[in-house]
Amino acid sequence: MKFLFFRHSKPRTTAAHALQIAAVAFAVWLTALFVLHFALTVPLQATAAKQRKLPIYSVERQEKQIAISFDCAWGVEYTDKILDELDRHNVKCTWFAVEFWVEKYPEYAKKIVERGHELGTHSKTHPYMSKLSKEEMVQELQSSCSAIQKTTGVAPTLFRPPYGDYNDLLIETCAELNLYPIQWDVDSLDWKNLSATEISLRIINGAKAGSIILCHNNGLHTAEALPMIFSTLQNRGYSFIPIGQLIYKTNYTVDHTGKQHPAV
Repeated sequence: MKFLFFRHSKPRTTAAHALQIAAVAFAVWLTALFVLHFALTVPLQATAAKQRKLPIYSVERQEKQIAISFDCAWGVEYTDKILDELDRHNVKCTWFAVEFWVEKYPEYAKKIVERGHELGTHSKTHPYMSKLSKEEMVQELQSSCSAIQKTTGVAPTLFRPPYGDYNDLLIETCAELNLYPIQWDVDSLDWKNLSATEISLRIINGAKAGSIILCHNNGLHTAEALPMIFSTLQNRGYSFIPIGQLIYKTNYTVDHTGKQHPAV
């Protein structure tokens, strides 16, 4: 009787086969690494964007109300003309003054308030606020507010950062000092010495309910542009009010565009 024995041997792995296995393993590892990176970074980015603090650029308003503002840092050559046009069109607005401007032209700071307008602070020395420490921010804000109150008898409640420059720390510091940080959503670019027509069209075409308009008291053609701006927008049903009346003081949120909404 013969017995047949079959020997079962493991198949030999060729070099090409081994390379293929290694490539698949590397691909699986790389995919897992990407998924892990995405899972960790995307929520962090979303949280960071959600938590970023913004000033008020515009306001949700059902009524056709808008605010025009003038930053005061250098000179007063055209200020009387601006004030006269505001009176002529029955417009009340907001001015933002730097402390050294108030100290140099106290009569104009008083005149602005006496003629029924709102005067906010534009800092003490007109710095890039995001480059300052908290202590320096507090000094800029408190000193300028004190100077305005001493000159006009009215304490400011609004602050416009010079150059539109801010960070989270500045927004938090403003809240601690009971100041509302204000930006704008319509820029006249009057500081570039645009013509009166160019300034007018930028504002007229950009304004909408709840808009905050940025101008400067010493723009070369700003005063000339105001009659067209006021008459056109008022004929379209818009009314001009100071920023302090346009914004919500309590129970509000500010979305990712800087638009202020009443809290639901």
